[in-house]
Amino acid sequence: MSSKESLRRKIEDLRKELNEHNYRYYVLAQPSISDREFDRLLKELETLEAENPEFVSPDSPTARVSGEPTKLFPPATHAIPMLSLANTYSKDEVLEFERRIKDLLGHAPKDGYTCELKFDGVAMSLTYENGKLVRGATRGDGVTGDDVTPNVRTIRMIPLLLRNAKKYADLKFEVRGEVFMSLEGFRKMNAEREELGDPPFANPRNSTAGTLKTLDPREVAKRPLSFTAYQLQFIGKEESGLATQTSRLEFLKELGFPVSQYTRHVQTIDEVMAFAMEWQEKRESLPFEIDGAVIKVNSLAEQSELGQVAKSPRWAIAYKFEARQAKTILGGITLQVGRMGTITPVAELEPVALTGITIRRATLHNSDEIERKDIRIGDTVIIERGGDVIPKVAGVDHSKRPKDSKPFHYPKKCPACGSPLVHPEGEVNWYCENPECPPQVVARITHFASRGAMDIAGLGEQSVEQFVAAGMLRTIDDIYSLSSKQDELLSLERMGEKKLENLFAGIEKSKLQPPEKLLFGLGIRHVGTNIAKLLIRAFGSIDAVSEATMEAIDEVEAIGPEIARSVYEYFRNPKIRPILEKLRKAGLSFTGEKIKRETIESAFFKGKTFVLTGTLSSMTRDEAKEKIETRGGKATGSVSKKTDYVLAGVEAGSKLEKAQELGVRVLTEEEFLKEL
Repeated sequence: MSSKESLRRKIEDLRKELNEHNYRYYVLAQPSISDREFDRLLKELETLEAENPEFVSPDSPTARVSGEPTKLFPPATHAIPMLSLANTYSKDEVLEFERRIKDLLGHAPKDGYTCELKFDGVAMSLTYENGKLVRGATRGDGVTGDDVTPNVRTIRMIPLLLRNAKKYADLKFEVRGEVFMSLEGFRKMNAEREELGDPPFANPRNSTAGTLKTLDPREVAKRPLSFTAYQLQFIGKEESGLATQTSRLEFLKELGFPVSQYTRHVQTIDEVMAFAMEWQEKRESLPFEIDGAVIKVNSLAEQSELGQVAKSPRWAIAYKFEARQAKTILGGITLQVGRMGTITPVAELEPVALTGITIRRATLHNSDEIERKDIRIGDTVIIERGGDVIPKVAGVDHSKRPKDSKPFHYPKKCPACGSPLVHPEGEVNWYCENPECPPQVVARITHFASRGAMDIAGLGEQSVEQFVAAGMLRTIDDIYSLSSKQDELLSLERMGEKKLENLFAGIEKSKLQPPEKLLFGLGIRHVGTNIAKLLIRAFGSIDAVSEATMEAIDEVEAIGPEIARSVYEYFRNPKIRPILEKLRKAGLSFTGEKIKRETIESAFFKGKTFVLTGTLSSMTRDEAKEKIETRGGKATGSVSKKTDYVLAGVEAGSKLEKAQELGVRVLTEEEFLKEL
């Protein structure tokens, strides 16, 4: 056997081994090797394929994170329309569903029903030919969706090559299922985003939808997407012996697809309702979000006989669970002070049980939200909690409002330090601009030491609070003189020599961080990790950024007037320069690589003015601004007659109302993504 043939076989064997491990991990939930060993095998395969490109295959496990960003998703016509399910909300409606089936069939379903959980994600159609994945498409309007194959290929739970692929090579079929995020994956993703200074995503479902619309599959691969299969449809020749929904689900498992372990085959409608009620009560115990149960006639022959109406099948319905809400009394509103001086209102609630936890506090977002919903202290408020980071106040039960209630007004002074609050034009937030405000000092230093910035081990929020209270830390540069206060530090509670030794080592190591990390760590309003990188690439050093004019900063790709003004004014603060000089003397890096970056030509965006409002699911607002400005547009903070477009996300506020009043065109996130 030639050396090349031996290499080819070794590569094929590695692929088979890795595919089998993926199957055991994702489908059987019975991993046979450690994650570390799996990564070692994957690395070995990557190396062999890189050295022997003639053996590279698109269905290799290494192809999960490949492909360049696409400019637009091409349309994908479904061979069989993707129908949506009719919704029911009560037992009476479920009984009516059974009555219609009996009328049409002349009897109750002979093989009963399958009951499945209704995953709260995004429906996906996967087409396979010759045992290989050839297309992944969204539902769209049921007839035509978006071809998102490059993004689908990054999801490890979706097989690129079927198990027993050769055995079923003559079959062409479509697998339908749900792409979703586990709650744990969603929480970890949000924790990482917050550590990097990016705002958290609203909930798993919106994050999933936005991720699938992301144009760069390499970014998609970083998101914790999962998949579960719930339907198999043959295109042309069919596999024999698969006459029921339950048998097809078993066949999908055999092919290597993850299938929900919670599916149940029942005979009577009472058993159907028992399943639905059981999971309505137990849904909080699941590691993912569901919003109902799906009920299907099990026999495929009877499904065919029942047919469909309009865009829904007659043989299946969705039983939607009650909204996860609770009512309680709003006892007070606390104003929290963030590191940028942002004042955030938090509802102080009478404890109420919801989704398995006791809720005592909930976000009120900002003053505009309080005014728009007319939320008052003493009100009976409606609390919601889904995949959100913290519970939120969704509304007010006005029928229970006390007669002596009064509208809530923001105070004129900071609740922490008493300094006057400011409300910049075009912004929803109020700010305390006193840099010595205690909560701001703690938050700024904690941010500076965080993993996304200077990454100082041993300097978390609790330690910072302790050092600030002891008067050892007032500004970020004080961190680098802590080593001269060893005796004073050792006198503090819970501070031993070993802990102090690790802290000093972490401080010393932080001096090796690149200038973009330092720039981000300074905590300049609107400057996240991406903006910090762009500024260093454009100007080459923090010194050059600090000396740049507002116009020069504004000209940098993705830097709009709001960000430019914030950066410019930060470095004009007379208290900042001494801090920077101390950081320089401590040995921190101020100089990086200056890179000339090109802009993207776009007739739609060029010269247009955009205003953003609400929460976007596919990106942060800063990222959206970056994309607008990269293409020649401008992103401003307030709506006027000169505004060309308002990009409205979820929970859009007063800016949306203003746009509608002025007749400014409003773009949905989907329309915005298409223009990108």
